[in-house]
Amino acid sequence: MSTDRYSSPLSERYASTEMQYIFSQDMKFSTWRRLWIALAETEMELGLSENGRPVITQEQIDELKAHVDDINYDVAREREKQVRHDVMSHVYAYGQQCPLAAGIIHLGATSCYVGDNTDIIVMREALRLVHRKLVCVIAELSEFAGRYKELPTLAFTHFQPAQPTTVGKRATLWAQEFLMDLEDLEYVLGSLKLLGSKGTTGTQASFLELFDGDHDIIDRIDPLIAEKMGFDACYPVSGQTYSRKVDTRVLNVLAGIAASAHKMSNDIRLLQHLKEVEEPFEKNQIGSSAMAYKRNPMRSERIASLSRYVMADALNPAITSASQWFERTLDDSANKRLSVPEGFLAVDGILDLCLNVVDGLVVYPKVIEKHFMAEIPFMATENIMMDAVKQGGDRQKLHEKIRQLSMEAGRTVKEEGRENNLADLIAADPEFGLSREQITENLKPERYVGRAPRQVEVFLRDVVAPVLDANRNELGVKAEISV
Repeated sequence: MSTDRYSSPLSERYASTEMQYIFSQDMKFSTWRRLWIALAETEMELGLSENGRPVITQEQIDELKAHVDDINYDVAREREKQVRHDVMSHVYAYGQQCPLAAGIIHLGATSCYVGDNTDIIVMREALRLVHRKLVCVIAELSEFAGRYKELPTLAFTHFQPAQPTTVGKRATLWAQEFLMDLEDLEYVLGSLKLLGSKGTTGTQASFLELFDGDHDIIDRIDPLIAEKMGFDACYPVSGQTYSRKVDTRVLNVLAGIAASAHKMSNDIRLLQHLKEVEEPFEKNQIGSSAMAYKRNPMRSERIASLSRYVMADALNPAITSASQWFERTLDDSANKRLSVPEGFLAVDGILDLCLNVVDGLVVYPKVIEKHFMAEIPFMATENIMMDAVKQGGDRQKLHEKIRQLSMEAGRTVKEEGRENNLADLIAADPEFGLSREQITENLKPERYVGRAPRQVEVFLRDVVAPVLDANRNELGVKAEISV
């Protein structure tokens, strides 16, 4: 590793080796070569000829195929210093390795034929990896939700104690947002098309020349290229490039995943502050350089940090798409080289962190119960009041009594720092006519979680299980985080 120049933290610390390969030079330039082979094969199969003789031969195709992966980078780099053009430098380098085929490489194409088609192919592979990891995050959340579907816990609105829920039900809220992201991802992934070979302004004029004006033959070029590269179709019309709105759609999916992960990580960080739920903490992990006792939620904090980057990054392709001029301008290129790969590398890191955190989440039921019991007397007042009315009490008088006693108990908690004594105050008041045992019966946490356990069961069975079943071949990803 070079230590005398900047290196991206996305590569050094966060993104997986698999995602880094997808955006590597090897992936990019070997894909360029596969696209040149697809174009040459298509032209040969469609009978491209000159004076009755084929322009492209199988021998030339075989020579090209023999050098798909052994890319002579040194030759390309030296050539680019002379001609200042990356595509033509690699055409030259490929031709040096394939002297028989040198004259037919890139025939009829413009630079975007390899550049843009490769970008689509790379994004598709990256989306597939994101899909696999996202499915596994949903699977881990599903397992967690099922395990804790009945464990009562305080719910919060405005981060103030509210009507109780269960630990498992809260996890289904996280899972549901990731499922929405999965739907968006699958739609965008399923709708991706290649640019094809459209020429300098998208009119295929060069192919009209090559094939002597035969429109029927030219109509077959893009479908054949798409098939050879594993796509169903090419975009029907274009300028020189595919519409940059495609990048916008892709990055919006990544931003959606980031938003869901950020929300989950926020909840986990707040729960860790309450000591109810804790992200995994390794035996020798140091939480603070100064405070040795600390167990900081650093993984969840990193999820939030990277997620903010991805959400902001989604603006890049949107602005780029909006500001393109006519059939092509080059002010997209430098931005695309940064915004698309880094968006994917960051989301890859986010999902690895999510896998790591959810897989190792620690729940502390006793702390949860302690917090629950500190608030439940307030929440149980309606049930207590109804029981007192059944014993012959006056509902309106009892309501006022409970209001007064609740205020007194609240002062005891806030001003004196003591436990909630509302139940004792009610038991001591003869107007309620209830024993401490009768009141205690109303303080059982499971009485206040509503249909939360049932909702978890139905959600996991009817919503999550079919998704996991449909993607069972993708399950089992285990994340390794670097730091």
